[in-house]
Amino acid sequence: MHTADATPAPATALRLPRPRSGSAPLPDSTDLPDTDGSCFRLVATDLDGTLLRTDLTVSARTRAALALADRAGARHLVVTGRPATSCREFLVAIGYQGLAVCGQGAQLYDASADRLLVSAALDLDLARAVVKRTEEELGGRPLELAVVTAAPENRFVITPRFTDRMRPDWGLVGSREELWAQPIEKVLMRHRELPDARVAAAAALAGGDEVSVTHSEKGMIEVLPAGVDKAVGLGRAAERMGFAPEDTIAFGDMPNDIPMLEWAGYGVAMGNAHPGLIAVADEVAPDHDEDGVAAVLERLYGRP
Repeated sequence: MHTADATPAPATALRLPRPRSGSAPLPDSTDLPDTDGSCFRLVATDLDGTLLRTDLTVSARTRAALALADRAGARHLVVTGRPATSCREFLVAIGYQGLAVCGQGAQLYDASADRLLVSAALDLDLARAVVKRTEEELGGRPLELAVVTAAPENRFVITPRFTDRMRPDWGLVGSREELWAQPIEKVLMRHRELPDARVAAAAALAGGDEVSVTHSEKGMIEVLPAGVDKAVGLGRAAERMGFAPEDTIAFGDMPNDIPMLEWAGYGVAMGNAHPGLIAVADEVAPDHDEDGVAAVLERLYGRP
């Protein structure tokens, strides 16, 4: 499959105005004034809850739709919150080559060479201070924590009550102080009683402009280096590839995808998406388990 690489986009890439949020879905591709049947030259997709089904597979229909976009001259760019080490198996499974944006935009990964081109770290003292201030904002309620260690290891390390489903490849520490024993890329917070939105708001207040805070999935509020988000990562990758926002259609499902959808020329929220993402999307596709990405791509590029 022809996926993301550094080859410049064709000079004739179609430019479409971004519709007002909540407007009608994008017209059928046959109605668009394009010379070769394609619409957007860059298809940016999240992984979990978007391209991947609940069972963490990419359906045959979705693979066929991505191939359809490829034959029309479009490139597929994965933009995921997972670090490169965690998304590599999924990229290999779909034969993905070229650039991928990982770690919520903190990493630019060359899947073809299995090599990180860009990686941002989070200062340990700052991370600890933001955790402390967040708990103060929450009235002294303690958080359960996890960290992703610095590249190239990118190991997920958690405190004992962070999750009820421990994975064999994760690290477990006896106390939170052990989380700060080595360089990290991000901190993940959760509270077992308080809603995610409250934890995210408290973290944003505690972090100010010193860090970036995002909500990637239920029970996981992420604290990242300042200025890191999916729009930054997508923009960096798109520039290397020769694409602009108006060349791009983006798909996502959670609030961490909001910057990406706002950056792209056209933003699609999945049917299973968080209400915050739906509010900024130009279109709502079917659920990820109903091949929502494929449904939109088939309409844009023509059914196989």
